Amino acid sequence: MSSPDREVRAARNDTARTARRPVVAVTGAASGPGALLTQRLAESEEVKQVLAIDERRGEVTEAQWHVLDVRDPAIAEKLRGADVVVHLAVDLDLGTDAAARTAYNVRGTQTVLTAAAAAGVRRVVLCTSAMVYGALPDNAVPLAEDAELRATAEATGVGDLLEIERLGERAPRAHPGLNVTVVRPALLVGGTDTALTRYFESPRLLVVAGSRPTWQFCHMEDLVGALEYAALEKVEGELAVGCEGWLEQEEVEELSGIRRMELPSAVALGAASRLHRLGLTPSPAGDLAYTMHPWAVSGSRLHAAGWRPRWTNEEVLAELLEEVAGRHTVAGRRLGRKDATTLGAAGATVALVGTAAIVRRARKARRRA
Repeated sequence: MSSPDREVRAARNDTARTARRPVVAVTGAASGPGALLTQRLAESEEVKQVLAIDERRGEVTEAQWHVLDVRDPAIAEKLRGADVVVHLAVDLDLGTDAAARTAYNVRGTQTVLTAAAAAGVRRVVLCTSAMVYGALPDNAVPLAEDAELRATAEATGVGDLLEIERLGERAPRAHPGLNVTVVRPALLVGGTDTALTRYFESPRLLVVAGSRPTWQFCHMEDLVGALEYAALEKVEGELAVGCEGWLEQEEVEELSGIRRMELPSAVALGAASRLHRLGLTPSPAGDLAYTMHPWAVSGSRLHAAGWRPRWTNEEVLAELLEEVAGRHTVAGRRLGRKDATTLGAAGATVALVGTAAIVRRARKARRRA
């Protein structure tokens, strides 16, 4: 082949590769996993352009920014030209009013799915959590991606995530040609604050008698890597993502150096329920199930596509312990330094079980009001 012919073929190959590179839109692009994914996609030679959508402008200057609420129907116009949308504008903050959080999460997902279909987007990637499988004593270890979703709405934010999953499942039927991929991370660590990460801020690790917990983590960097795989259409369907394998409770205690406090189920669940009902803790009793029963996932679909986690469970646990160092939490409630010192001196039993004093103070305050 002559040199001009080789140059022509090379030019054609370059054009074909450029044509295949997708335009990817990311919602929630200014913070959290959205910011990390936006940066990664903007640096990728496999991506033609990144459209970043959030209520404020982020720091990734290479992206094209659109500042608006994802519930605004005008988002459909902003998505025109996108091949893939990764929807990460989901609020799971423990401090957000539950009703407002649900309204935002459900309406936002509905709007994004409808707008994506109207704009001719071929794929939407949703991010929920492996918590949607539910934490149950008879769960397989690990759970396959196609395992039944048996979670209930009793744990923080899980009801919202289940509704997001239902919306994603219905969308391709309502909008033929639209592909929906769902990414479900295990216990997420890396700049996160959840009921489950707060478990490791307690003076003792609460263990419910007779339970069989397993701990599987997902580092934020690995979640972003999995989202990138989905955005580049290297894998599709329901995708579970986490570290290889899992840790037993005894291993977690040995690695963390935090001793356990074992309680009967009725005591632990009753105390958690009372505290949440009185508004003293952000975590409902349903969160405890995820510290009692297994919900580790296999991640086989991502593995089959060539993706592998970069972090081990042991490494992520070490990072989590470093992140929460100096914080003090009892039953999901953050304590000030004075309260933490008092409770620490009183011992783990008072800290985790002795909720009566807190309840009495709350009742007295209400009577005085």
